[in-house]
Amino acid sequence: MLCSIITVCLNAEKTIARTIESVLNQTDPEIEYIIMDGLSTDRTLEIAESYREAFAEKGYDYIIHSGPDNGIYDAMNLGICRAKGKLIGIINSDDWYESDAVQTMKALYSDGGFDLAFADVRMHMTNGRTFIKRARLRKYVTSRDWNHPTQFVRREVYDRFRYRCENISDDMDFYFRVRAAGYKIRIVNRVLANFRMGGVSSRIPLSEVGERIKRRYRIYRNNGYSRFYLFECIGFEVIKFILA
Repeated sequence: MLCSIITVCLNAEKTIARTIESVLNQTDPEIEYIIMDGLSTDRTLEIAESYREAFAEKGYDYIIHSGPDNGIYDAMNLGICRAKGKLIGIINSDDWYESDAVQTMKALYSDGGFDLAFADVRMHMTNGRTFIKRARLRKYVTSRDWNHPTQFVRREVYDRFRYRCENISDDMDFYFRVRAAGYKIRIVNRVLANFRMGGVSSRIPLSEVGERIKRRYRIYRNNGYSRFYLFECIGFEVIKFILA
């Protein structure tokens, strides 16, 4: 069963090699890797091209596309359009997989199936410290339980739902919509990916914290959740600001 992995990047020369190598070093034999570059002006494309022979030797399809897009989630949607795999994972150019990420998710899919699945993620703070953010699935819905770098989605679900391309929290909105639609969601309580804090989604100037709270709260409300989630949003963004 083919699994497609997508990496969206723009001027990521400092980090993308580790991301690419984490896909190259997967233990699963059937992978298609798609890099969606937003017209980088640094060495990102040169670095990506340097791995082409290694992917060919591994037997992985390796696709590099560079062109204009309307932001990170538009680029993800464009990558999804190109993907041929039954399962699709998205790993950003600041982050990287554990070597058994794809194999683990395929095994989970073979053992009972899923429409969307995610796992534990190791968070790497800017001071060098790490901690593990656990995946959970419970009745109380919160983005604190969900880890986008580890998320794998069945192709047919992406055919119904795409990222809205409205703001940096579109991935959270996507998860909430899939969950509300009654799709089968499963978790794996082991670390399958690493998230580098300080990237686009976690680099937070103090002046933007209030707007981020409003944006997060609006996504909860748009997906039918209670006004009490305002307190959830305040707590989440304050802690994220402190850790980042």
